[in-house]
Amino acid sequence: MSSIPAHYTNQHLMAAADHGSAPPQSALIFLGTGCSSAVPNALCLIRPSDPPCTVCSQSLTVPPEQNPNYRCNTSLLIDYCKDNGAHKYIIIDVGKTFREQVLRWFTRYRIHQVDSIILTHEHADATLGLDDIRAVQPFSPTNDIDPTPVYLTQYSMDSIVQKFPYLVQKKLKEGQEIRRVAQLDWQIIENDCEEPFVASGLEFVPLPVMHGEDYVCLGFLFGKKFRVAYISDVSRFLPTTVSYISKDSGKQLDLLILDTLYKDGSHNVHLCLTQTLEALKMLCPKRALLIGMTHEFDHHKDNEFFAEWSRREGIAVQLAHDGLRVPVNL
Repeated sequence: MSSIPAHYTNQHLMAAADHGSAPPQSALIFLGTGCSSAVPNALCLIRPSDPPCTVCSQSLTVPPEQNPNYRCNTSLLIDYCKDNGAHKYIIIDVGKTFREQVLRWFTRYRIHQVDSIILTHEHADATLGLDDIRAVQPFSPTNDIDPTPVYLTQYSMDSIVQKFPYLVQKKLKEGQEIRRVAQLDWQIIENDCEEPFVASGLEFVPLPVMHGEDYVCLGFLFGKKFRVAYISDVSRFLPTTVSYISKDSGKQLDLLILDTLYKDGSHNVHLCLTQTLEALKMLCPKRALLIGMTHEFDHHKDNEFFAEWSRREGIAVQLAHDGLRVPVNL
């Protein structure tokens, strides 16, 4: 087992992400790392407990950019540097907090466009920011711009048609006024590991997982030089997916980004801490960053626990935080 110093931060854990001597040009930017209701939990602020929730109370005194416990809906931005040096920006999920994430992190990291969108599933915390995509597209009152590709399953597409009919409509009805809306190009993908797709030049392998026993959600595997799996909403792994990302199958991940909702107990549609740690031991990635946390997790205190667990188990794992940027060589 590898020895991991107790003082390692997320940035320390990722420092070895690029195996070459040249600095990597691609990067993963965590736009959000929280649960569907986000953190702080509104109830903790409008009906404070006695004593008050420490994690949520921080939001009233510490600016979000300086508070790793301030968590928007889970979302990952992949800054993909192609071989010719051109950068493409691919987002996995655009949830209810997408506009806030744009204002906080697009400005900080100088992200000036969105080239592709990939959706894990059709729930609110993954899709309700689709309307705000127009804010990061070139302005056109007549919608005369190139649409942004959106990759999603047919099941998710059917839901989007009901939620956002005006984003799907191809032609105006007679007499209908033109209204400025996001211009999106819907691309259907399969929930099958054997059916990869390419978004903005980067190949993705769908990783179907159970998100509750009545619902299949997608994670995604990407990167040739540095293999990353992003699995944000999962309660149980399917054997086919395990065979694509486990060390035992000979396909060890360099980085696994994984769901963990509660620190204590269990949940019917998400992994919680005990189950997440068991999944890490089963899959055995080189490194892991955890996302999807509620206010039960305190970033600094719980990362001390993960540093100890990492030393014991030989898998470098930490909680991610909003705004974390991880250089990688994809």
